[in-house]
This record gives sequence, C-alpha cells and structure tokens, in this order.
Amino acid sequence: MKSAPKDQKRLLDLQGLDTAIEKIKHSVANLEVHQIISDLMQKRTQTGDDLIAAQTELSDLVVAAERAEADVVPVRERLARNQARVDAGQVDSKALQSAIDEVAHLKQRISDLEDCELEALEAVEQARVRVEEMTHQGELIETDLHAHVDKRDAEVGELAAKAKALAAERVQVAGEIAEDLVGLYEKIRTRSAGIGVGSLQGRRCSGCGLEATVADYNAYLAAPEDQVIRCAECDRILIR
Repeated sequence: MKSAPKDQKRLLDLQGLDTAIEKIKHSVANLEVHQIISDLMQKRTQTGDDLIAAQTELSDLVVAAERAEADVVPVRERLARNQARVDAGQVDSKALQSAIDEVAHLKQRISDLEDCELEALEAVEQARVRVEEMTHQGELIETDLHAHVDKRDAEVGELAAKAKALAAERVQVAGEIAEDLVGLYEKIRTRSAGIGVGSLQGRRCSGCGLEATVADYNAYLAAPEDQVIRCAECDRILIR
C-alpha cells in the first residue's frame, strides 16, 4: 500500500488518541469506588436479612410475653377466690388445711409464672434493642452507599467528558488521513490488542518492542517514503 508520509505519521496521533480513550475506559471499569459500592451493597443485603430475622424474633418474643402474662391471670383469680374463702371462714375445719396448702401452692405458682413473665419481657426488650441497632446500622450503610454512588457518578462523569472530547478529536484526526490507511490501521488494531501502528525507534518497533534483524531493518530503510511498511515481527504498520 502507498500512502503519503504525513498521513502515515498522523496515524501515530490517532493511535495516541485511541490509547488514551482505552485508558479512560479501563479507569472507569477499575475505579476503587466500584468495589466499595459492591461491598456496601452486600452489607446492606446482609443487614437487611439480619433485621428481618431480628424483627421476626421480636414478634415471637412479644407473643410469648403476652402468653406468659395471660397465664398468670387465672391463677391470680383462683388465689383471690380461695384466699377470700379462707379469710371469710367459709371453709370448714376439715378442709381448712387443704385450702391453706392450696393458697400457698398458688402463691408459689404465681411467683414462678411472674418470673417467667419477667424473663419474657426482658427478652422482648433485648430483642427490641437489637432491632433498633440493626435499623440504625442499615440507615448508616444506606447513607454511606448513596454517598459513594454519588462519588462514582461524579468520577465516571468526569472521565466520560474526557473520553468524549478525545473521541471528537479522534474523528477530526481520522478525517485528515487517507481512508484506506485508516481502514488498515483499524483492522490491525482490532486483532493486535488495540495497537495498530508503531514507530521505528532505532531498530525496535514501539508496537511490539522487538528489535528488527539487520536485513529487515535495511529493508525498512530502503522502502520508498510513501510505502506503508509492516513490522516483520508483529505485522503492525511501522512508521519510520
């Protein structure tokens, strides 16, 4: 292929723009904030699951506490009735000791049930504290997550603006180069890790970094100025 030397050299500018655009894309994909957001989202999910479990436990404990409270009521009522009968002398002498024993038994039963009720209420209070703590933790994570999402959007927006400016410049530079030469460059760049052209630096190709043999190097130098030469090692366009 033949092409004006100025067009061939202009390919290096086009390559520089393409490399800069790819670096920006890489920077966008590898922003540190992406991992932070991912970690926070996992924490939010886990905290949400833990909160649901804590709320379920609290609900169960409230039911248990209400049941414990309800269990005491009939025993208290029975004690009150029996105690009233004893105090009023409505129990004959033969049944008096039995009634007194039952009153003592009911009092012990009430004491045991009240202990159970107290434990249930304490468990409810502890569970309620856990729910409040997890709710607060979830709110903190949500606030932190929104802040980092805003930071990511700002960083991505800034990089996107730079990429857009470079892309506009690229269109201009590509329009100044012969279409067939740009087409060859694009074809090589697609299959060669984004690098379609290199410059001859001494005997070394900047595209692949390999040094040309003496014969290849002499052939490069001997080629006409408008001849589009290719690196014998990597097949990229080589600018002398």
